[in-house]
Amino acid sequence: MPQTIAADPGERERLRHAWRTLSVVSMASVLTALGGSALNVALAQVVRQTHASADAASWILLAFQLTTTVLMVVFGRLADLFGRRAMYLGGLATYTVASLLAGLAPNAWVIVALRVAQAAGGAMLLTNSAALVTDAFPKSRLGEGMGVYTASFSIAQLAGPALGGLFTEHLGWRWVFWYNVPLGIACLVWGAVALPAPVKNAGPTQGRGCRFDLPGNALVLACLGGLLLALSEVTRLGWGHPMVVSGLAVFAVTLPLFVVRELRARHPVVDIRMFRDLTFALGTLASFLNSAARVGVVLLVSLFFQAVRGEDPVRAAVKVLPLSIAAMAASVASGFLLRRLGPRTVAVAATSLTTAGLAVLLWLISPDMSLAALTAALVLIGVGSGMFLPSNTTAILDGVPSHRLGIVNAMRLMLQNTGVVVGTALVLSIITVPLPAGLHDAVFAGTLSHVSSTAVERLVTGYRWALACMTAVSALAVLTCFTRRRAGSPVS
Repeated sequence: MPQTIAADPGERERLRHAWRTLSVVSMASVLTALGGSALNVALAQVVRQTHASADAASWILLAFQLTTTVLMVVFGRLADLFGRRAMYLGGLATYTVASLLAGLAPNAWVIVALRVAQAAGGAMLLTNSAALVTDAFPKSRLGEGMGVYTASFSIAQLAGPALGGLFTEHLGWRWVFWYNVPLGIACLVWGAVALPAPVKNAGPTQGRGCRFDLPGNALVLACLGGLLLALSEVTRLGWGHPMVVSGLAVFAVTLPLFVVRELRARHPVVDIRMFRDLTFALGTLASFLNSAARVGVVLLVSLFFQAVRGEDPVRAAVKVLPLSIAAMAASVASGFLLRRLGPRTVAVAATSLTTAGLAVLLWLISPDMSLAALTAALVLIGVGSGMFLPSNTTAILDGVPSHRLGIVNAMRLMLQNTGVVVGTALVLSIITVPLPAGLHDAVFAGTLSHVSSTAVERLVTGYRWALACMTAVSALAVLTCFTRRRAGSPVS
């Protein structure tokens, strides 16, 4: 009994530091996620004010997504080598400075270049966020920390569009970037105070014997970059466009070279042997499948009300809010479930709820679908999404040695973000298949309802095909999570 009492102050002190670390991570997550969601709303005014071409407008969004994804593994490895605290603070500084300069940009292509710099800072943050939380919290309370961490992204999704509209209407588009500066400085100062000082790690990837795998890094950048570029542009350019074909060709050529290189390297940027661990392999596969299945829902529903019902973007966006609200609430509540049921069981339940929501949406989708039925489906998907992210992240990272957290989390995020790109490209390609090529632009402009009722019916048919595909992918995620429950201990 005395031993238990003596241990309590130490446990309380660790939790105090853990919640301080979580506050830094959550603030930075809200900061970077707000930037993306606010810019989505402000993009039209940025394009008008900078006289941007269609290509430049596309790359203002695309550059951030591609750069973040391809750099995650690189920064995950660097964080394990040189410390997560330094990498995190460096990411905050990079993101803040790039935001300041983006607000001063004279034209759209300079904004694109600075979005790449923002993405580099964002990749440093994302790669280390979950790893910092995992390191800080005791195993019994990790689910709570992960729940609050993932809820921060839902908060940003809710507030971002309103902030983007407010800034562009009253202050001008430059403030969509400049508002990041004071927030970034505040996060940087608090991070320097709250994040624990680095300690020497005796793990096998640290020390003087470490090497940085330059050929492996070059190959992973080329491989992922080619694939993501092709998938991101296929909806706009088509499968036969030289850029899309070239991107897929680069991916096909560099992937086997990358695998061979990493299997032979003494200090690989990605240890391919990690995938021999069934828990890690199935966990990262679940991240990919879940992202690919659910990521298109917000975009598809928002586009549905514009292209099919003829509503304006603001009203369409409001009708998608139940998903984000449900996801935020489920993320916060997931800590309670994780402590009682375990992360693997919660992950199975979460993917099942997402699949059920997609199936309901598939069953009900029609030009005159009721808002109540849509809201019910979105709430199911939102609850499933909000529960899945903390539970799957906890299941993958819990028990991983500190010196491997960076690269393991980076692999999880890389596959998750790749799923986002693959899922988006897939659903946007499928919904337009029943329509003639000349009407594709009217779909994405949200003006198809002004063309003809026949065109609208064909688009709804495309929606059914896309939702059927998303439901099937989500069902595979359920099967993956269920199989993972029987797997052994995490990667070590």
